[in-house]
Amino acid sequence: MSPRSAPLLRPTTTLLALRPVIAGQPAAIPTPTTVADFQHLVLRPLLKLQHALLLAVVADFAADYRLPLATADATQTGRVLAELLTRNTRLRATVVGLVMGHFTTEELAFYRQHRAELNRRLLDLAHQRVMSNGW
Repeated sequence: MSPRSAPLLRPTTTLLALRPVIAGQPAAIPTPTTVADFQHLVLRPLLKLQHALLLAVVADFAADYRLPLATADATQTGRVLAELLTRNTRLRATVVGLVMGHFTTEELAFYRQHRAELNRRLLDLAHQRVMSNGW
């Protein structure tokens, strides 16, 4: 049996229990049926869960590329970080991987069908989280 055809067994209840509660979300998480549902029910909680790690990863990439974030004003910092998150494929893949590692089997199946749109939304949310941290 090839790795692609092997059944993917994930500890769904454990993965769901790790997710933080976001105000305004239902206590029992329904299965997302649209891309917008997936963004709000899956991506937002997972980015909140991974917030500190996301900031550390972006800071490491900024340091690796010697970006002057400490001396830049807010506008310039926003532009530099936006460019880093949109053009650096290694960072983009790392951010997506931080979140994908917490998908349930069903979420991964949905993600595979809508990968491009969900990656765009995920990276937009990640950029907002990084910028709201005071950079």
